[in-house]
Amino acid sequence: MDVRYWEGIGRRKTSTARVRIYEIKDDNKPRYIVNDKDIREFFDKLTVDYILDPLKKVGVFGRFRITVKVKGGGKTGWKDAIRLGLSRALVRYDESFKPVLRKAGYLTRDPRAVERKKVGLKKARKAPRFSKR
Repeated sequence: MDVRYWEGIGRRKTSTARVRIYEIKDDNKPRYIVNDKDIREFFDKLTVDYILDPLKKVGVFGRFRITVKVKGGGKTGWKDAIRLGLSRALVRYDESFKPVLRKAGYLTRDPRAVERKKVGLKKARKAPRFSKR
Protein backbone atom coordinates (compact mmCIF):
# COMPACT_ATOMS: atom_id res chain seq x y z
CA MET A 1 0.00 0.00 0.00
CA ASP A 2 1.56 3.27 -1.14
CA VAL A 3 0.46 6.10 1.11
CA ARG A 4 1.85 9.41 -0.05
CA TYR A 5 2.07 12.37 2.29
CA TRP A 6 3.98 15.59 2.83
CA GLU A 7 5.27 16.53 6.26
CA GLY A 8 6.07 19.80 7.99
CA ILE A 9 7.26 20.54 11.51
CA GLY A 10 6.12 23.66 13.33
CA ARG A 11 7.22 25.05 16.68
CA ARG A 12 5.95 27.81 18.99
CA LYS A 13 6.82 28.46 22.65
CA THR A 14 7.42 24.92 23.93
CA SER A 15 5.04 23.19 21.50
CA THR A 16 6.12 21.05 18.57
CA ALA A 17 3.68 19.90 15.89
CA ARG A 18 4.37 17.27 13.25
CA VAL A 19 1.85 17.83 10.45
CA ARG A 20 1.19 15.41 7.61
CA ILE A 21 -1.05 16.20 4.65
CA TYR A 22 -2.53 13.48 2.46
CA GLU A 23 -4.36 13.99 -0.82
CA ILE A 24 -7.96 12.83 -0.37
CA LYS A 25 -8.83 9.62 -2.19
CA ASP A 26 -11.75 8.27 -0.14
CA ASP A 27 -14.09 10.74 1.53
CA ASN A 28 -15.24 8.62 4.46
CA LYS A 29 -12.22 9.34 6.72
CA PRO A 30 -12.14 12.34 9.06
CA ARG A 31 -10.40 15.32 7.51
CA TYR A 32 -8.52 17.01 10.35
CA ILE A 33 -7.00 14.88 13.12
CA VAL A 34 -4.99 16.23 16.09
CA ASN A 35 -3.42 13.63 18.42
CA ASP A 36 -5.82 10.93 17.12
CA LYS A 37 -8.94 13.05 17.79
CA ASP A 38 -11.00 15.41 15.66
CA ILE A 39 -9.62 18.97 15.61
CA ARG A 40 -12.90 20.35 17.01
CA GLU A 41 -12.35 18.45 20.27
CA PHE A 42 -9.36 20.71 20.98
CA PHE A 43 -10.20 24.03 19.32
CA ASP A 44 -13.27 26.22 18.70
CA LYS A 45 -14.46 27.23 15.22
CA LEU A 46 -12.49 30.49 15.14
CA THR A 47 -9.23 28.74 16.05
CA VAL A 48 -9.84 25.99 13.49
CA ASP A 49 -10.28 28.68 10.81
CA TYR A 50 -7.04 30.32 12.03
CA ILE A 51 -5.15 27.01 11.77
CA LEU A 52 -6.52 26.10 8.32
CA ASP A 53 -6.03 29.60 6.86
CA PRO A 54 -2.93 28.59 4.81
CA LEU A 55 -5.09 26.11 2.86
CA LYS A 56 -7.55 28.89 1.98
CA LYS A 57 -4.73 31.30 1.11
CA VAL A 58 -3.29 29.00 -1.57
CA GLY A 59 -6.72 27.78 -2.75
CA VAL A 60 -6.51 24.09 -1.85
CA PHE A 61 -9.04 23.99 1.02
CA GLY A 62 -10.82 20.63 1.13
CA ARG A 63 -8.21 18.80 -0.99
CA PHE A 64 -6.25 17.28 1.88
CA ARG A 65 -6.65 15.05 4.91
CA ILE A 66 -4.47 16.39 7.72
CA THR A 67 -3.03 14.51 10.68
CA VAL A 68 -1.13 16.23 13.47
CA LYS A 69 0.95 14.98 16.39
CA VAL A 70 1.55 17.85 18.80
CA LYS A 71 3.49 17.83 22.08
CA GLY A 72 4.37 20.30 24.81
CA GLY A 73 2.95 23.65 25.82
CA GLY A 74 -0.71 24.60 25.70
CA LYS A 75 -3.44 25.55 23.25
CA THR A 76 -1.88 28.87 22.11
CA GLY A 77 1.43 27.23 21.30
CA TRP A 78 -0.35 24.32 19.66
CA LYS A 79 -2.40 26.40 17.24
CA ASP A 80 0.59 28.43 16.03
CA ALA A 81 2.82 25.34 15.78
CA ILE A 82 0.18 23.48 13.75
CA ARG A 83 -0.29 26.42 11.36
CA LEU A 84 3.47 26.70 10.77
CA GLY A 85 3.78 22.93 10.24
CA LEU A 86 0.84 22.95 7.83
CA SER A 87 2.37 25.81 5.85
CA ARG A 88 5.71 24.01 5.63
CA ALA A 89 3.98 20.80 4.48
CA LEU A 90 2.15 22.75 1.75
CA VAL A 91 5.46 24.14 0.50
CA ARG A 92 6.84 20.60 0.33
CA TYR A 93 3.75 19.59 -1.64
CA ASP A 94 4.08 22.47 -4.13
CA GLU A 95 7.01 24.90 -4.12
CA SER A 96 4.93 27.54 -5.93
CA PHE A 97 2.95 28.13 -2.70
CA LYS A 98 6.04 29.51 -0.95
CA PRO A 99 5.85 33.20 -2.04
CA VAL A 100 2.14 33.41 -1.16
CA LEU A 101 2.60 31.83 2.27
CA ARG A 102 5.77 33.85 2.95
CA LYS A 103 4.01 37.14 2.14
CA ALA A 104 1.11 36.21 4.45
CA GLY A 105 3.62 35.50 7.26
CA TYR A 106 2.74 31.82 7.62
CA LEU A 107 6.31 30.56 7.14
CA THR A 108 7.86 32.71 9.87
CA ARG A 109 8.50 31.04 13.22
CA ASP A 110 7.46 33.22 16.14
CA PRO A 111 10.59 33.33 18.35
CA ARG A 112 8.84 34.62 21.48
CA ALA A 113 8.95 32.33 24.50
CA VAL A 114 8.57 32.68 28.26
CA GLU A 115 11.44 34.60 29.84
CA ARG A 116 13.24 32.73 32.60
CA LYS A 117 12.89 33.68 36.26
CA LYS A 118 15.88 35.53 37.72
CA VAL A 119 17.48 35.09 41.14
CA GLY A 120 16.15 37.52 43.76
CA LEU A 121 13.03 38.36 41.75
CA LYS A 122 9.50 36.99 42.13
CA LYS A 123 9.08 36.38 38.37
CA ALA A 124 11.19 37.19 35.31
CA ARG A 125 11.04 40.94 35.96
CA LYS A 126 8.81 41.46 39.00
CA ALA A 127 10.88 42.52 42.01
CA PRO A 128 9.84 42.22 45.65
CA ARG A 129 8.39 45.37 47.15
CA PHE A 130 11.11 47.89 48.04
CA SER A 131 11.38 49.18 51.60
CA LYS A 132 13.87 51.88 52.48
CA ARG A 133 14.02 50.84 56.13
